[in-house]
Amino acid sequence: MNEGMHEDHAALAARIDRTNELLERMLAEVAKTPSTHAIFVDAGYLYAAVGRLVAGTEDRRAFDLDAEGLIDALIDRARTVFADSRLLRVYWYDGARRRIHTAEQQSIAELPDVKVRLGNLNANNQQKGVDSLIRSDLESLARHRAISDAALLGGDEDLVSAVEAAQGYGARVHLWGIEAPEGRNQAEPLLWEVDSQRTLDLDFFKPYVSRRTAATYAPAGTARPTRDDVRFVGAQIAAKWLAERGRDTVVELLPGHPYLPGSVDQDLLVEAEGVLQYSLRGQADLRRALRDGFWDHLQAQY
Repeated sequence: MNEGMHEDHAALAARIDRTNELLERMLAEVAKTPSTHAIFVDAGYLYAAVGRLVAGTEDRRAFDLDAEGLIDALIDRARTVFADSRLLRVYWYDGARRRIHTAEQQSIAELPDVKVRLGNLNANNQQKGVDSLIRSDLESLARHRAISDAALLGGDEDLVSAVEAAQGYGARVHLWGIEAPEGRNQAEPLLWEVDSQRTLDLDFFKPYVSRRTAATYAPAGTARPTRDDVRFVGAQIAAKWLAERGRDTVVELLPGHPYLPGSVDQDLLVEAEGVLQYSLRGQADLRRALRDGFWDHLQAQY
């Protein structure tokens, strides 16, 4: 009897040891799995708040927004905030009549690591269905453990349910806001529900917004440069900067490839427009060609 009990205890101990070993392996694998974050942008809130802050108007027709440059800046900021995490993608929520992409929305959709999701736009140019899209994506990604953190750029109280849904599955939701010239532009109930909150200021957005004036556009009859033309100018500027600013200064940009800091990207844009005598605002394909040319030359030197 004693011998049998001893064998049972030994078998039980072996099973416990085996279970502990499996648990340790599982925890080790979890520890090696990097955290993942995503950025959720309510474009309606973005255009209204940024327009008011930088251009003094919420009317989209009155200003140009360099969405590509701004998205790069948001990705760069998230890389700083979520230092030990990788980006899943940027979700860009906007409204469109009959959910048909505008030219601007299509150019944004073509950007790497960006997913455009469209709600309807009613007769009064009001977005419909965007909040439900944000909730659906946040909840689904959190439920499937696709993200551990969500940076939400928005301000509508209707987003509270989206935040609660994601948090219910263990994701942390971080609310990003836009500086308001007067008062607040985000609902208090939304501020109460999120895990953290930060405000992006005028200096962050200023490089990416310009009022629409006659001077913004190329003179009548000016031919649109080709992508190769713009790519060549980007390489020229990279070579010039290496000579003028010093190799040590420019080489610091390499770890951030393919993204440029906002201030550097704006300098590149302004200088290229001067060389080309042509505005690249709102022309995503030419902006990408410019950055490609810049990076091609810089990487070829190292």
